[in-house]
Amino acid sequence: QVQFVESGGGLVQPGGSLRLSCAASQSGFPPGGMGWYRQAPGKQREWVARSYPTGEAYYADSAEGRFTVSRDNAKNTMYLQMNSLKPEDTAVYYCNRAPVIDDSWGQGTQVTVSS
Repeated sequence: QVQFVESGGGLVQPGGSLRLSCAASQSGFPPGGMGWYRQAPGKQREWVARSYPTGEAYYADSAEGRFTVSRDNAKNTMYLQMNSLKPEDTAVYYCNRAPVIDDSWGQGTQVTVSS
């Protein structure tokens, strides 16, 4: 079974930027969509963005205009470029299939937006 490992999180000031990476293990990314999700303490996990092998990408309203999802298939890596970060973006970010098919999640990567 394919596994995904998130990285690139950290502490950033409001208005700053981060680029998250999602590395696929074993056989690489599945043929369908891949998505970014996040979960803040006390809140439900929410969908942030997703992309397809065709290059199509879709974003939640909270991410539209600020976040960009992309893939480097040669490196089996998906990225989430996050600009103009806000404190409400603070969460653990995960990558997974879109849609999620087995509700299996990795460790995620912590993003903290604070002064």
